Amino acid sequence: MKIRSLRSPSHRRVGGAATVEFALVSILLTMLVVATVDFARAMFVYDQLVKAARDGARYLSFFDPTIASEYPVAAAKSRMLYGTASAADGAQPIVPGLTGAMIRICDRVDSSACPGEDFGAVATASGSIDLVKVVIDGYTFSPIFPGLTRLGAVTFDPIGVTMRQLY
Repeated sequence: MKIRSLRSPSHRRVGGAATVEFALVSILLTMLVVATVDFARAMFVYDQLVKAARDGARYLSFFDPTIASEYPVAAAKSRMLYGTASAADGAQPIVPGLTGAMIRICDRVDSSACPGEDFGAVATASGSIDLVKVVIDGYTFSPIFPGLTRLGAVTFDPIGVTMRQLY
């Protein structure tokens, strides 16, 4: 008497087809995960740039730009780049690729970096106020896997923050 195998040849073919299907689907799923990671990283970097601009504008809002010796533009840029007013030698930027040349600061004394905008004695319903504006312009985001997701380098639009100066 011959004992038959529980697994028939047709069952083995179905198992092989499932393996091939899994291989094809896993490639697509991997590409989707990688694209999601790159998109999430781009959103994170953009958020860090917005926070840096906000921090620089907030820091400068406490100083009087008419007193040049006390107006800390360099310290504000350092805070935006490194998170501290005086960066140590070899400090790494908070956002990779961000440089001081990408940061523009406009106030009532010097608004040359923001043509057509007024920052001194701006009229409001409760009186006039002075403003300071910080802009990060020209930042280029590079994805981790540019070839896999077909997403190349992306240059963000200018990120600007305007705040009221207290002096």
